[in-house]
Amino acid sequence: MIAQVVVNIENKGVDKVFDYSCFDDVKLGSIVLVPFGKNQIKGFVVNLKTETDVPTDKLKSITKVLNNSIITDEFLQLSSFMAKKYNLKMIDTLKLFIPSGILNNKVKEVLVKFAKLNDKNINLIKKTAKKQQQIVEYLPHKLTEKLSVLNQKFGASAVKKLIELDVLIVYDVQKKRVPKFAQVQDKNITLTPTQQNVIDKIINANNQTFLLHGVTGSGKTEVYMNVIQNAINNGKNAIMLVPEISLTPQVMQNFVSRFGNKVAIIHSGLSIGERFDEWERIKNGDANIVVGARSAIFAPLENIGVIIIDEEHDTSYYSESNPRYFTHDIAKFRCNYNNANLILGSATPSVEDYFKAQTGEYSLLEMPIRVNHEEMPQIKIVDMMSELLNGNNSMFSSQMIEELEKTINSGKQAIIFLNRRGYNSFVRCQDCGYVAKCEDCDVSLVYHKQDNQLKCHYCGKRYKMLTVCPNCKSKHIKYGAIGTQKVVEELQKIFPNTKIFRMDNDTTTTKNSHENILQQFGNTQSSILVGTQMIAKGHDFPLVTFVGIIDADVSLHFADFRATERAFSLITQVSGRAGRSKDKGVVVLQTYMPKHYVYRYASDYNYNHFFEREINLRKVTNFPPFSLIVRILISGEAEQNVKQTSKQIFDSMLQIKEQNVDNFIYLGAMKSPVKKIEKKYRYQILTRLTVTNSQQILDKIYTVINQIKTNNVSVFVELNPQNLS
Repeated sequence: MIAQVVVNIENKGVDKVFDYSCFDDVKLGSIVLVPFGKNQIKGFVVNLKTETDVPTDKLKSITKVLNNSIITDEFLQLSSFMAKKYNLKMIDTLKLFIPSGILNNKVKEVLVKFAKLNDKNINLIKKTAKKQQQIVEYLPHKLTEKLSVLNQKFGASAVKKLIELDVLIVYDVQKKRVPKFAQVQDKNITLTPTQQNVIDKIINANNQTFLLHGVTGSGKTEVYMNVIQNAINNGKNAIMLVPEISLTPQVMQNFVSRFGNKVAIIHSGLSIGERFDEWERIKNGDANIVVGARSAIFAPLENIGVIIIDEEHDTSYYSESNPRYFTHDIAKFRCNYNNANLILGSATPSVEDYFKAQTGEYSLLEMPIRVNHEEMPQIKIVDMMSELLNGNNSMFSSQMIEELEKTINSGKQAIIFLNRRGYNSFVRCQDCGYVAKCEDCDVSLVYHKQDNQLKCHYCGKRYKMLTVCPNCKSKHIKYGAIGTQKVVEELQKIFPNTKIFRMDNDTTTTKNSHENILQQFGNTQSSILVGTQMIAKGHDFPLVTFVGIIDADVSLHFADFRATERAFSLITQVSGRAGRSKDKGVVVLQTYMPKHYVYRYASDYNYNHFFEREINLRKVTNFPPFSLIVRILISGEAEQNVKQTSKQIFDSMLQIKEQNVDNFIYLGAMKSPVKKIEKKYRYQILTRLTVTNSQQILDKIYTVINQIKTNNVSVFVELNPQNLS
C-alpha cells in the first residue's frame, strides 16, 4: 500500500504530496512520522493508493503512525477546496483541523489517580492496623476515591501499605479541562408568531442559506436555539459562531442552561489543554453543539444539521493572517457536504450578503420588531461643533452628561462607546510636527497613561513617554485623539461615586477577563461600561437604558469603500444595547458631521434605505458585490527583495490583463498604507476583477505567484479583504 503524505514543513518548495510505502492498517487522515531528508518529520496521510511512480530503491516507508484517522474525509476535501480557492499551502490548511498542541507535543492528558478495593486481599490487613481498616470500611460506600483524598483523610503511609499488599488497586482517570461558566436560569420563553414562522421555514428546508435580518432585541438567539434543538431531535449536530470572544461567555451560559454538557466551546482564549480537551469531546461525540468564534468552524463535528453565523457582517470572520480565509465560505462548504442549513444572522447584514438575498441566492427572513414590542431606542444626534461654539471644550456634550445623570440617579446602567483604546491615539510635537512612531512598524504609538508608556498596537512594543521632542528638543508635546482610558478618567471626575468599568484589548488580556468584566457590570446598578467595539454587539443587559457614542465619525475617516457600511453597522449595533427590557432606551450620538446620510439612516434604523443608497454607489463604482477585489500582499525584512518580487508579480499581472482586458476593472501596485509591521516591509498589488470568469483569472494569478522565486519574501492573496491597510 502507498500512502501520500503532506509533511509538516511550511515551505512552498515542499507543498506537495510525497509517496511512502505503508502497512494496510494505515488509515486516511492519520498523522504519521516519516523519513524526510536526514530527519524524521510528522505528516498527514491525505490519500492511499496501490501504485507509485517512485522507483523502488528510492521509496521510503512510514516510520510510525502517531494518530490514526484524526482528520475526516470531509476535512481532507475541505483542505483541497481551501488550498485551491485561497492559494494556501496544504499543510497550513490541514493544521486548522487539529489542536495546535498535537503536532508540537505541547498538550498532555491530565491524569488523576483513583483507588478501589481488591476484596480478595483484605484478609492480609493486620487487625492492629486501625487506619488501614478505616480505609477498607470507607471505600465500600464510595466504591472508588481519589488517591489524594485517601492520603489526606487516612495518611499516606496507611495508603502506601495497602497498595503494597495489593488491597488497593490504583488506576488513572483522565481529567477533562472544561471551561467554567456561570449558570443562569433557562427562561421559559413563548415564541412570537414572527419567531415561529422563521423557525418553521428553516427546519422545513434542506441545504439552504438563510439571511436572518432581525433588529437588535428581535429574538434571533431564541430562533437559533430552537433550530438547534430541532437538529438535535433529528440526530444531527450544530455549530454556532459569534464574532467576539467577549460574546462567548453570555452565549455559552444560555446554551449550557438549555442543552447541558452537550455543548462545547472553542476560541483562542482557551488554554492549549482546554482547547485539546474540548476538541476531543467533540471528536468522541460527547458534545454535539459547538459554540465559539471563527476557529470553531473547524470543529470535528460530523453529521451537521445547521451552522449559524451570528453578527454575520462582522469583519472578524475574515482571517487576516496566514492561512487567510473567509468563514462564510468554509461554512457553505461544510453545509453542502452535510446537506445542512446555513443561517447568517444580523441586524445590519453586509451589503454583499443582503444583495445575495435580494437576488435570490439566499433566502431572506425578516424580524423587524423587538420581542417585547418596545420601540427601538431614540437616537439623538449632537453637533459637537455647536458645543464648541457654545464654550463646551469637553469630550462630552451637555446632553450626554444630562442623560448619564438621569440614568445613574434612576439606578440604571449606561454604555459609553468609543472605538479607540488607550489614553490618547498619538503624541505629537507642536513645534515641528514630529509624531512618535514604532521602530518596527510604520504606525503611530498610542499613549497609555496608566503605564505612562507609548505602545504599538500592531506589534505590542513599548516605549518611554516623551518629555522632549527627539527631533527638535521642544517640550511642547501635544496629545492626539482621546481613547477609552481617558474617557474613564474624565467620567470618574464627573461621577466620583459611580462604578465605571472599561472593556477593550488592554483590559481583557488575562484569562476569563471578558466574562469577569461583563459579570461585574451586570451585577452593579447605577454603573457605566466604557469600551470599544467588543461591547457593541450581542450583549443583553436589562438595566442598560442609555448608550453614549463618542466621536461617531471615527469609522467614517478610513479610506475604505466599506467605511460608511461599518459606521452604520456600529451605530445600529451599539444603540441596540439600550432599552432591551421594559424601560425605554436613549442614545446620544456625538459627531462633527451631523448631516451625513449615515447618521440620518442610522437614527431611523432604516437599513433598507441605507442599503439602496450603498448598493447603487457600489454598482456605479464597480465595487463588491459587482466585482472581486484581489489583494496580493508582499512582505519581508529586506525592502529591496520585497520591491523586486512585487515588480515581478506586477509585470506578470500586466500580461494577464492584456490577454483578459475585459475582466480587469483596475490594476495597480503600491506600498501598503501601513508600510512596515514587525520589521517587515509591505507592498501590495490591488486589482478589481469582473465577477464573470473571476475564478479563471484567479487561477492564472495563482500560477504566476507560485512560479516566482521569493528571496525570504512572503506573498499572500486576499479576496475581498476587509482591511486594505
